[in-house]
Amino acid sequence: MSGQGLFREIISYIMNFLDLSGPLDIIRVLVEISLVSYIVYKVIQMVRETRAIQLVKGILFILILSRVSEILGLKTVAFLLQGAIQLFGFGMIVLFQPELRRALEKLGSSGLQDILVKKDDEERLKTIAAIEAIVKACASCAENYIGALIVIERDTKIGDIVNTGTRMDAALSAELLVNIFTPKTPLHDGAVIIRNNIITAAACYLPLTQNAGLSRDLGTRHRAALGITEVSDAIAIVVSEESGKISYAHNGGLTRNLTPDILRKALSRFLLENQNDKRRFTFRKVKNSEQTDR
Repeated sequence: MSGQGLFREIISYIMNFLDLSGPLDIIRVLVEISLVSYIVYKVIQMVRETRAIQLVKGILFILILSRVSEILGLKTVAFLLQGAIQLFGFGMIVLFQPELRRALEKLGSSGLQDILVKKDDEERLKTIAAIEAIVKACASCAENYIGALIVIERDTKIGDIVNTGTRMDAALSAELLVNIFTPKTPLHDGAVIIRNNIITAAACYLPLTQNAGLSRDLGTRHRAALGITEVSDAIAIVVSEESGKISYAHNGGLTRNLTPDILRKALSRFLLENQNDKRRFTFRKVKNSEQTDR
C-alpha cells in the first residue's frame, strides 16, 4: 500500500470513528472541542488559586485509580471507588459551594462579557492597577518627603540594571513601594525596577546622565533617572526628599513639579497607549505646573 493510500485509510478510520460524514460534521466537532477546552481552561483558572484545586486533584486521583482497578480486575476496589464517584456528584455542590457562589455572583454582577474577557483586556486592567499603585506611592512619598526612584521597563530590556540590585519579583502595591523607600530600610537606597507590572528588583544602580547643562538643584536621583532614559525607553519617576516634588524622565528629558493627577495621565499615555498600538510616543510638555529641562 502506498503512502497516499495509507493516509486515506487513516483519515477514513478517524471519520468513521468520530461519525463524521462531511465538512459540517468536522466543523461541529472542532467547535465542540474548542468550547470544551475553553470551559475546562476557565474552570482551572478559577480554582487554581483556591483550596478547590486540592479537591480537584483528589477527585482526579480517584477517577484514575478507579480506571486502573478495572483494568487490573480489582472488582471490589473498583466497586467502592465507583460508589465514591457517584457520591461525589452530590458532594460537589457542598465541596465547591464557596467557589460556585463567587462564580455565580461574578456572572450576575458583571455579565458574560467579563467572564470571557480577553487576555489583552486583562493586561490592560493590570497596567491600570499598576499605574494607580505607583501614583499612590509617589503621592505618599512626596507628602512625607521620602525620596524615591522608580523605573518602569518597556520594550528595551534592562536586565543588566536589574542584576545590580536585590531581586524581588513581588506583587506591585503602593504600600510595598513606600516601605522600600522609607529611610533606613535595607533597600531604600537605589532604584526600583518594575517589569510587566511586577516589582522585579530594588536597590538597583543606574547610570548617571552625562549632560553637563542640567540645573544644579537636580540631585543624584534625577541624574540617574535621566541616565537610564538616555540608554533605554524606560520611564523613570523621581520623588525629591528635599522638596517633595514629583518628576518623571523619558527619552533623556525631565518633567518636573507634577501633581499625582498629571503623573497618572502621563503614565497612562506612555503605558496604556503603548499597549494598544505599540507606537513610540514623543516627549510632550505638560502645561502650567510642568517645567522641562533638557
